[in-house]
Amino acid sequence: MIRFILITSTVALAACLTACKQDAAASKAPLPVRTAMVQSVDVGSAARYSASIVPYTQVNLAFQSGGYVDHVRQVKSANGGMRNIDQGDWVTKGTVLAVVNQQNYQDKLAQAKAQLAGYQAEHDKAQSTFDRTSALYATQSATKPDLDSAKAQLDSSAASVSAAQAQISEAQTALAYCSLKAPFDGWIVSRSVDAGSYVGPATNGFTIADTRTVKAVFGVPDTSISRVRIGQAQIITTDALPQPFTGSVTAISPAADPKSRVFSVEVSIANPRDDLKSGMIASLALDGATLPRAVMAVPLSAVVRDPQRANGFAVMTAEGDGEMESAHLRPVELGDVYGNMIGVKSGLQSGERVITTGVTLIKGGDQVRVIP
Repeated sequence: MIRFILITSTVALAACLTACKQDAAASKAPLPVRTAMVQSVDVGSAARYSASIVPYTQVNLAFQSGGYVDHVRQVKSANGGMRNIDQGDWVTKGTVLAVVNQQNYQDKLAQAKAQLAGYQAEHDKAQSTFDRTSALYATQSATKPDLDSAKAQLDSSAASVSAAQAQISEAQTALAYCSLKAPFDGWIVSRSVDAGSYVGPATNGFTIADTRTVKAVFGVPDTSISRVRIGQAQIITTDALPQPFTGSVTAISPAADPKSRVFSVEVSIANPRDDLKSGMIASLALDGATLPRAVMAVPLSAVVRDPQRANGFAVMTAEGDGEMESAHLRPVELGDVYGNMIGVKSGLQSGERVITTGVTLIKGGDQVRVIP
């Protein structure tokens, strides 16, 4: 009997220990959960339009006289030396940017002046002959044919003088065109010539832009074009700059683009400090409406009470690379509710994962199993 009791007790004890181990293992089994990414959502009622910032004026400066470039304007470099003027440099109106070799044009001008001197001498001689013949004809000492011949020589010499003067003017213009000048104050956008480069008429040497005023160019569909009018004030914002800019509508395309089916609209903006750069992307809303803004948000089901802060809230983040991950309590500051999402002002970063299902059954540091 004693032996039977001992055997029975041993079996019962073993069964009890096995059950306890199974209960402990079951209590440590990771809880299956689902997660969602922290994401940015656009909130607001106005339609956002994307615009491109372009210079108010931008031109390509081409040579009108051909030849080899004699020199390019020199400016001080960062190391104290001299360098060719290049993109990013500011120039004023009338600045000589590059000069074509002038010797050939100077020779043509000198030749034209010499021809003018010869024709002028012939004209003076013809004038004297005509005056003398006219006097003789008045006293009937010269015939009418003599007077007509003198008049014809005078007219011919006068025409030669006019032609020579035109050649001088043309030579002077060609000589002046050897110098490529800035037509207005602006920034050098690009330079395509160097000293020694051969250029011909219409060869582009520089591109210059005036950005003291810039234009925000955007497209508006036909359903909204009636809301845009010339002179309308418009607020422009950019992601690159914190402050908004105010401009006015200065141009509206009379016809839609055949491919995009939108009307091009230009908003001119004063840019005295050159804050807005050509190529920047801007945003705007018509009629001065508030632009949609990006808000970081999480599902409402991910939010729990913060056990460490009275009236505080928190979320559980899932951290790890595999199927088995650990949960971490993260205090957050909440914003407004947007449908089944709620804004998060602080405490999270975009791209993190928060637990949305089973979040009330776990605590910080617990192991969880993420399921699809």
